Amino acid sequence: MAERKTERLMNLIFALLVSRQYLTKEQIRESIADYRDSTPQAFDRKFERDKEELRELGINVEMGQNDKYFSDEPGYRIRRDEAELPHLELSREEAAVIGLATQVWEHAGLASDSTTALVKLKAIGVDVDTSVLRMAEPKLSTDEPSFDAMWDAVTRRVPVTFVYARPGGEAMRRHLQPWGIISWRDRWYVGGDDLDRGEPRIFRLSRVIGEVEATGAAGSYEVPEGTDMKVLARALFPPAPEVAAVLRIREGRGQSLRRFAESITPTGDGFDVVEIRYSSTWELASEVASYGPDVVVVSPPEVRDTVIQRLRAAVDGSREASS
Repeated sequence: MAERKTERLMNLIFALLVSRQYLTKEQIRESIADYRDSTPQAFDRKFERDKEELRELGINVEMGQNDKYFSDEPGYRIRRDEAELPHLELSREEAAVIGLATQVWEHAGLASDSTTALVKLKAIGVDVDTSVLRMAEPKLSTDEPSFDAMWDAVTRRVPVTFVYARPGGEAMRRHLQPWGIISWRDRWYVGGDDLDRGEPRIFRLSRVIGEVEATGAAGSYEVPEGTDMKVLARALFPPAPEVAAVLRIREGRGQSLRRFAESITPTGDGFDVVEIRYSSTWELASEVASYGPDVVVVSPPEVRDTVIQRLRAAVDGSREASS
């Protein structure tokens, strides 16, 4: 149920953000599968609840008419200029707007439905602007299985427990009161009160192993007043990069790496030489490996070796799954 609700909310953000005009309730219902499969009365209830939840998250759903001189049915949209925010200068609510809207295509469970929503909007005559979304590049892995459960826990203030494994470390069970979810460098993180450590912590969702389990009732804790996820992120994310790596990146690929490049030099052979600073060998290697043959490490050797290890592990895992 939580996964279906998250899917519906993300597709609602997607539909209202890409439209160049106000969408009527009927257009919204027609473009989103979960609404379309509901009775008119059930759709009205779901839509009103979803609008209220988005507004509580700080996502302003604007109501208006496409032609003020005629009695058009009122419609809804999310303004692009209100959704464009500086990178990492995001509160929990703002991160939800940008993170969900720009990464909806990369969430493995939603890509098909989001594409269907876009096709249906066009089919019913809605002028859409796909430039507001960053279309995903092919990667070896983009799914975060724990995203839906963590998102539900954040929105309902449900304490959770999960098994977490840091690079090179032993997997351990953690207990968390989640405060918010943020996206940084195309990775999802959950932040909150780590009950095992007795202090705020940030956890990368791709390192969560297995199921996320609830350990309490909804609303059983309060997020500390004045909590600012961007401040928490700055304090807990890895230190500023000090070491430089040189990469060969295929033209038009590796955008998440290019955004942090110190220099980009075209080579004329379909690749660019990109210099980027990093603080964690494992983090950079994981990012490089996700692009497969589109990104090659020139130096340093430890990053190249770690990428090779990551790719071999992915191949071995695929073989085991096939067998």
